[in-house]
Amino acid sequence: MTKTSWKQTDKQCDLWNVLKSDKHRASQPLGRTGFPPQYPEKVLPGLQAECVSCHTKDLSENKRKHACCWFSVITVVSLLSLCWMYICLVTYNDQEDINWKGFTVLKLWVNWFMVMIIMSAVLASYCILLLLFALIQVALGERLDLHWLHKIFLFFGLILIALGVAGISKWKEEWPTVPLSLQATAPFLQFGAVGALMLLSPFVFRAFLWAKTGSGVLIAVVFVAVSAAIFLCPLFIQSPCLIELSELPEKPKLIGHRGAPMLAPENTMMSFEKSIECGVMAFETDVQLSKDRIPFLMHDHQSEFLMRTTNVKEKFPKKDFCESACITWKELQSLNAGEWFLKTDPFRSVSQLSEAERASARNQTIPSLRQLLNLTMQHKISVIFDLYSPNQESDINDTVSTILSSGIDPSLILWLPPAERESVISSAPGFIQVYSTETEMFNKTGNHLNMKYNKLSIEKIRDLRKGNITVNLWVVNERWLFSLLWCAGASSVTTNSCHLLKDMEKPDWVMGLFTYSIIWISVDVFSIMIMTAVFIFLRKTHILSHRRGTERQDDDTTASNSKELFPILYHRSYEP
Repeated sequence: MTKTSWKQTDKQCDLWNVLKSDKHRASQPLGRTGFPPQYPEKVLPGLQAECVSCHTKDLSENKRKHACCWFSVITVVSLLSLCWMYICLVTYNDQEDINWKGFTVLKLWVNWFMVMIIMSAVLASYCILLLLFALIQVALGERLDLHWLHKIFLFFGLILIALGVAGISKWKEEWPTVPLSLQATAPFLQFGAVGALMLLSPFVFRAFLWAKTGSGVLIAVVFVAVSAAIFLCPLFIQSPCLIELSELPEKPKLIGHRGAPMLAPENTMMSFEKSIECGVMAFETDVQLSKDRIPFLMHDHQSEFLMRTTNVKEKFPKKDFCESACITWKELQSLNAGEWFLKTDPFRSVSQLSEAERASARNQTIPSLRQLLNLTMQHKISVIFDLYSPNQESDINDTVSTILSSGIDPSLILWLPPAERESVISSAPGFIQVYSTETEMFNKTGNHLNMKYNKLSIEKIRDLRKGNITVNLWVVNERWLFSLLWCAGASSVTTNSCHLLKDMEKPDWVMGLFTYSIIWISVDVFSIMIMTAVFIFLRKTHILSHRRGTERQDDDTTASNSKELFPILYHRSYEP
């Protein structure tokens, strides 16, 4: 319809509204139709039809904008849910830390991280399926009519993602893991992004071809910008695994974090014996001192002391042991330190144990430091530990005395506690001093560094290794992370999953930089050729369809011009 005919239709709508108004009808004598007699009956249906068509057009335009708005919401929530799911997967390495945070707040040991993973997976799956159905409707040319239940689910999905991001933002230790993970996954994410771009390009091209001039320009600019970012992002990808296989550093050695806590209750003799089967170079543990000055192995301290890993509430229901100095060694030995492992199954690994291993785990008790030192001497394995104590000076002295009296080779002791370090160096010069910060290590001219894996950049790890600094990173449980640190040249890692990492003969992937460049350029060129062919095909189809539509519209316009113009002419001839 031409602009002139649209103006005529608007005038007809105005006339119809005037005729319907009570004021107009009251001022004129009414005929059989309920309208003034000077307007013949045959004119009124035409006016009414044109007016209804005008209102229907406005309503349809509003519904179309409403559908586009909800399609945008679905797309945004889907992308956010995928990003959140990625964050959950890469932080899976630290699930024990997240569960520990939940325990300290709620005093209830539940696998909170797995709950979060399941909820995030359900949300991401739901959003992706909803987006696929929306795309199918767009492809079929149907308007998206979203049910109110879907709108509610999308709203709650946004709330879940916002709460998760807020939680991680409050606990800032996890955020550095995300950019670190991209060094392991970015090359493959780029290939996936190119594939997704190819699949979505027909929908974008169709929207561009049918859009108005302004909207079409916006669509084209956004699509070109996104495509350029995806195609060229390999120029900025840096990964330590983009090296030739011949340049791969030596495999990092393994340190058993509280033994082998996936195969036995943590910080028990069974756990350390299991870690020996993994070929660990050292035991990592936590030391506290009892009321009668006996060093024993236990991680939890302060308000959570003994509650998570023992039956202290059942054994001593009327006592409140707030710290290690409140309980004697005899009382500690009466506690069961293995039953909790079978009940809670913290790593979902109990099913892998035999009946004999389960029976052994069920009967574990809290070991003393002296027991671990005896095991260490038998297998020539080093020991590294944290010391949790309200009285550092006194407890350090008693701990050092216990170690020296055991007769162990001092070089097997990797001394980590920072307090009273000068005193320890003086009384036990054979201990290897391990530092938790670069500043302290360089100030003390040390050469052993022990840090969380996401506190050092890949470049920093390589620089330290070039300076003959031994770098141990904790806690590393996942293959992708171990592979990344292997390529970076880490000396060793502290791990809960020594039984899994010990079997790795090489990183999950290693690729020469030249080989990778050839692959991503080939993938980009191929995808550009495919999308160009799709655009040419859709454009030809659109032009042909437009020609047929124009011819049909011209025929319809010629046939309806008299009907569109006649009511106005007729109205003028009957004006009083």
